[in-house]
Amino acid sequence: MASETSSSEPPPSTEVDEKLYSRQLYVMGHEAQRRMMASRAVLIGASGLGVEVAKNIILAGISSVTLCDPEVPNSFDLGGNFYLSEGDLNKCDEGSGKKGRADLCRDQLSELNEYVKVDVASNVSSLQDEAGLVKLVDGASVVVITVPLSTSILSAMNDKCRASNSKTCFIYALSTGVFGTIFCDFGDSFVISDKDGENPATSQVENILTSNPAVVKVLEDHGRHGLETGDHVTFSKVKGLDGLVSDSKATYEVKVTGPFTFELPGVDASACSEPAMQGYITQVKTPTTMSFKPYKEALVDHGELMMSDFAKFDRPPLLHLAYRALASYAEAHDMEYPQPGDLAATKEVWELAKSLDSDKILESNPAAAERIVMHLASGSRSILSPMCATLGGIVGQEVLKACSGKFTPINGFFYFDADECLPEAPLADVAPSGTSRYDSTIAVFGKEAQQKLLDLNYFLVGAGAIGCEMLKNWALMGVACGEKGKIHITDMDRIEKSNLSRQFLFRNKDINEFKSATAAKAAQDMNSNMNIVPYQEKVGGDTEHLFGDDFYDKLDGVCTALDNVEARLYVDQRCLFYQLPMLESGTLGTKGNTQIVIPNVTENYGATRDPPEKSIPVCTLKNFPNQIQHTLQWARDYFEGEFKQSGEDVNSYLSNPDYAASLAGQQNSKMETVMAIRKTLVNERPMSFEDCVVWARLKFETLFNNQIRQLLHNFPEDQVTASGTQFWSGSKRCPKPMVFDLNEMCDDAQMRNHFDFIVAAANLRAHMFGIKGRTDEEYFVEVLQNVIVPDFAPHEGVKIASTEAEAKEAENAAASAVGAEEDAEQILESLPKPGELAGFKLNPIEFDKDMDDHMLFVTACSNLRALNYSIPTEDTHRSRAIAGRIIPAIATTTALVTGLICLELYKIIGTSQKELKLDAYKNGFVNLAIPFMTLSEPTPPAKTKAVVKGKEWNWTAWDSVDMNMGDITLSEFIQYFEKEYNLDVSMISHGVSILFSFFANKKKLAERMKMPMSEVAASVTKKELPPNQLFIVLEIIANDLDTDEEVELPYVKFRFR
Repeated sequence: MASETSSSEPPPSTEVDEKLYSRQLYVMGHEAQRRMMASRAVLIGASGLGVEVAKNIILAGISSVTLCDPEVPNSFDLGGNFYLSEGDLNKCDEGSGKKGRADLCRDQLSELNEYVKVDVASNVSSLQDEAGLVKLVDGASVVVITVPLSTSILSAMNDKCRASNSKTCFIYALSTGVFGTIFCDFGDSFVISDKDGENPATSQVENILTSNPAVVKVLEDHGRHGLETGDHVTFSKVKGLDGLVSDSKATYEVKVTGPFTFELPGVDASACSEPAMQGYITQVKTPTTMSFKPYKEALVDHGELMMSDFAKFDRPPLLHLAYRALASYAEAHDMEYPQPGDLAATKEVWELAKSLDSDKILESNPAAAERIVMHLASGSRSILSPMCATLGGIVGQEVLKACSGKFTPINGFFYFDADECLPEAPLADVAPSGTSRYDSTIAVFGKEAQQKLLDLNYFLVGAGAIGCEMLKNWALMGVACGEKGKIHITDMDRIEKSNLSRQFLFRNKDINEFKSATAAKAAQDMNSNMNIVPYQEKVGGDTEHLFGDDFYDKLDGVCTALDNVEARLYVDQRCLFYQLPMLESGTLGTKGNTQIVIPNVTENYGATRDPPEKSIPVCTLKNFPNQIQHTLQWARDYFEGEFKQSGEDVNSYLSNPDYAASLAGQQNSKMETVMAIRKTLVNERPMSFEDCVVWARLKFETLFNNQIRQLLHNFPEDQVTASGTQFWSGSKRCPKPMVFDLNEMCDDAQMRNHFDFIVAAANLRAHMFGIKGRTDEEYFVEVLQNVIVPDFAPHEGVKIASTEAEAKEAENAAASAVGAEEDAEQILESLPKPGELAGFKLNPIEFDKDMDDHMLFVTACSNLRALNYSIPTEDTHRSRAIAGRIIPAIATTTALVTGLICLELYKIIGTSQKELKLDAYKNGFVNLAIPFMTLSEPTPPAKTKAVVKGKEWNWTAWDSVDMNMGDITLSEFIQYFEKEYNLDVSMISHGVSILFSFFANKKKLAERMKMPMSEVAASVTKKELPPNQLFIVLEIIANDLDTDEEVELPYVKFRFR
């Protein structure tokens, strides 16, 4: 290497650690991950943006990062650098003076990932040392600059990157107040292996006609083929067409003729004796090449600029000009930006912008342009954590693109701003203290806004990836770091190894600790003034005794960091009820979204929602799978039944003295349950591990041979339906029985599914019964040689449902079968009595997608069934994602969405001298792979029209009839609506309970009329109201006393305490 470095050495590694990078691998893939693990980044600048980028790429697992920043930290750095504190502002090394930012951050950055080597370049004297900086390019895959450098140094470094043998990629990015810029130059011919990261389009063949060219029709019930003319595809498991497309590795160009049809140019199938009837189609992703402009050339001719907010279509060219003016100012002032509140300096930047405006950009709206340029100049020294997070997520992903060749880079310049947060004009009293973490915030928003942040009381629901990033941002912003502020954070989960690649507040030593407590402590390490209370409770109806009226009454807002819609909807209802803002965000791989929910201004989260996922029909799962998703779901269901449910049923029988009575409520499954208990406890109970191996071998025969042969006995291969069509056609794939072969390896997944099934099943069975397992192949070979497998004979009279309706009919018939009750009682009587098995207990196994032995069984079981039905198999990694419903995740997207949502928090606390309207708030959608970002105005809440006392009232989901009159009686409640709303109340309900109705028993009604409303609610629901409950939610039906028309009102929020 050309420059000397000091480093923290990680252990060498060439294999991908699938446990650590589990969720990220579903974004990047193994090949891209390996390329990253062979790449080195040079990162110049370790202020807020620099350390954010470093964090993201170290978590992602590139091979090494060389930091270069000899500058000593200042108070502005503390606004964005989470590894610096006030104590670092004057920290010195013995004999060598003050420590630079890179040296101060290196050790903590290196702790993020043991596989990544973190260096500090030690022979660069300053950030104006052109020769030293240019030397750093040698041997680097990518150079990232995140601090202002002179145009001459930037151009020299960019030229060196382009001239290097390996074509080093060049990135320059700055975060200045609420404005940011990113520039990328990846050379003249940068090859992209996968431009968008989307899964290849897949479909199933309905038929391929014997024509020239061959015409392919896909199964319509599986959706459109999703291809474009010019795409390439492969075929597999094709049945028919004389084997013309039987080579699964051959690729074919496509000419699309419709959403369900396409031609194969150059493929002549006219001589084939029969068309193809079934098979699988997979799109092949082809590499593309991009060309970039050098920095010096792009400065003058920037070309098309990437948009982030279409409401600001004219903003990117303006910011390009403004940043050029700011750079000119810095070069004239020893590379220093204007001090906050320095009006003369900001005016100088404005004058420079006017002098550089050869394209007349400023003339279209001079006042608006001046405001933007002045704000950029005034806040240019300010390092804000949300901006660093936003830009750091984007730049971090650009670094990974440079290292891996995966996804489409930003071509040239990208500009981003959040000027909606800002007051109309730069503030005056914003001079920095030089010692405070909050100098950056005060420089942009003022002291009043900073105090509001310090006093905030927020509820953070979730301490995973988004929760960790949120706490980091809040610690730097000062959220809840004042005497009046407090953060409540809850998460039930404990830390796992797979969390460490994106939940950056956790380390190896924290594995198995609670996320909420660990994250809270890490945030306090960043800002010791943060007041934070961790919980390990689920947020839902069951915990309203903890998170109830008195809890929400003290909050200023709620932030969700959740991974499921159900929990989000519950929190959304709480925010509606308590009139609280909700900060919502989520990620899916490189895609992210943010939603800001403001009481009475925007619609609530639950106002619009995605349709529920389609479930797989039962008959498809049981007998007619045609996709790997079907076989994986079947394998998971089998795992649950065989290794979990059966063990739980046996334990219930052994521990419950009145087990027979408890079965009374299981009429539909009673017989099935007692037979399973007999099988587990008596017929198939193992006494040794050898018994477990024998059991596994017999299960193999039952599942993958006998059941298939029985199915073919009922529906032979040449079966024809009543309408004359082939039964085994379309999505019904004719299966083949499996012949056991310990050495068999499948083509697609390259797995020994026969052997893997036996090993996994035998060991899981052994674990259930407390028997020690083993995995040595020689032992299994020896035992399996002596297993006697009974010959199969088909059963007559067995009915197999071929449609969903037949499956339902069969289920109902089984439930009402004559004599089933008596048979179940007899089996129960024949079982060993619990007293005879004193102390005996099984170990039910809960499926865990991150347990390798669980996934080995599910993958092998699924693949064997897939092979039965000629469905392409999948390896354990891909099967884990499908069976475990894993959400792909990467640190870059997480950082970005939390940055965006924290920018909205600045707006919620209130912008000085400015009243915000709906269009000031922004919902965001991003896809870092393309790359794409769009910020848009939220939707206002829908209105419902009601006429009360002759006046129109358009109310929304945010509205309620608020009653704060104490615990009045039911009679007084009804009279209130008569007097205030001119309404005749005919029904009052509380949840599912009716408290009052005109048709109720007159005597009971008379008694209730005199009772306080809280007593009425408690007596009807037969539940005492918890001591922390302040409100009762009531729904009423009422008619106008004059018109007798029904009036639709929002719910009644009745405060009784």
